[in-house]
Amino acid sequence: MADKVRLRIAPSPTGDPHVGTAYMALFNRAFAHHRDGKFVLRIEDTDQTRYNPSSVQEIIDSLGWLGLLPDEGPGLGGDYGPYVQTERRDLYLKSAQELVERGHAYRCFCTRERLEALRQEQAARKEPPRYDRHCRFLSTEEIASNLAESKPYTIRLKVPDEGQTSFRDLIRGEISFENKELQDPILLKSDGLPVYHLAVVVDDHYMEISHVVRAEEWISSTPLHVMLYNFFGWDEPFFAHMPLLRNSDRSKISKRKNNTAIKWYRDQGYLPEAMINFLALMGWSMPDGSEIFGYADVEREFTIERVTTSGPVFDLVKLTSINGKYIRALSDDELFERLLPYLPEGMDKERARKVLPVLKDRLTRLGEFVELTGFFFGPVPEYPADLLIPKKGTLKDAATALEQVKALLEGLTQPWTHEEWESGMRAIADNLGLKAGDLFMILRVAVTGSKVSPPLYESMEILGREEVLSRVDHALELARKAG
Repeated sequence: MADKVRLRIAPSPTGDPHVGTAYMALFNRAFAHHRDGKFVLRIEDTDQTRYNPSSVQEIIDSLGWLGLLPDEGPGLGGDYGPYVQTERRDLYLKSAQELVERGHAYRCFCTRERLEALRQEQAARKEPPRYDRHCRFLSTEEIASNLAESKPYTIRLKVPDEGQTSFRDLIRGEISFENKELQDPILLKSDGLPVYHLAVVVDDHYMEISHVVRAEEWISSTPLHVMLYNFFGWDEPFFAHMPLLRNSDRSKISKRKNNTAIKWYRDQGYLPEAMINFLALMGWSMPDGSEIFGYADVEREFTIERVTTSGPVFDLVKLTSINGKYIRALSDDELFERLLPYLPEGMDKERARKVLPVLKDRLTRLGEFVELTGFFFGPVPEYPADLLIPKKGTLKDAATALEQVKALLEGLTQPWTHEEWESGMRAIADNLGLKAGDLFMILRVAVTGSKVSPPLYESMEILGREEVLSRVDHALELARKAG
């Protein structure tokens, strides 16, 4: 392992930060800090056609929400900046020209039209699309003539025709590629901006990145990067390729099949601790096999040897289950503080505080609170009269039951607690030949508008005597009219 440990993530600012960015940030940060190293954020913004000006701050905000802020990066300081690629343009240009001078790269003057015609010819022959290296063999005179005419050009890497390029992956072992199977990729575009292959190697070298820990989709690019390190005469970093997050059908996770924006999970009320726990389980496991653990545990225990190579499935059901466990582990006061940003303006906060303990065991994300508790803060939702019908009963049976429940509740004044009415409710059920559960279901619908709700008695206590009686009256009238 390197003496000075420095790891990075390098997302592109093209939209809402992706959960894959959080996944890689988690392991890069844990790896670096486990070895007293540094975790760096670098912004790869050379694709200006997809650049989103607000995305850089959103990336930083998302990492901050997860507790994964880098040690260095845009707006964060550091001795290896600038940390935005377009601010390093001169360095890429100089590096690309150096490769041309050393004979490891060449200028390509091929027009878009020629390249498109080439692709169409290859498609007609059912060949995979690849550059035919036309400009690799231009004479000195042809190159000079093209330059004199100011013809635009890209710079391509001159990949060797023979032999193999190999590297050792810390997760997957020795990996080799036949050079003849590789193309001559563009390194520098005609606008002077680099493509990924050049920029990532130049940046990683000058930022002294010791370990490149990234997703497995970059394995096929790594031989080109190894060549560049060799052609420049630089030491290679260590490489480790993490398994990709996948959909249930094993395809790469994408916004077409999953919500992939970190912001979506924050807005839905997933806790950052739960998200970290879940993402860690996607590519790694604790030595003791525990399923619930925090970031500090990952940082303390993280080793490359425990990384799995099978593609982990991004299972929203599992994430939601983990999130529920974290919610239930919070004290009522802590949970209320977390909940406040999810409460709509004007909501009765004191009532929300009273409701929260009643709902806590059923809450799986903070955004659910308003969805599950609407009946506490406004009129009972409209519901069909048929919902009041008990099993093997009729609307008339429901009306009779509600009449007796109303009489019982009207006779109670203080205290308004379920101990005061529960025995009376059970007596009503016995007198009517109903199961207690059927009677409680009628009352639940009357009070909440649904057969599924938080605990009934606690809900009635919070709503208070007058409100409960009003709702029972409404249900009774509905049953009588429909029956």
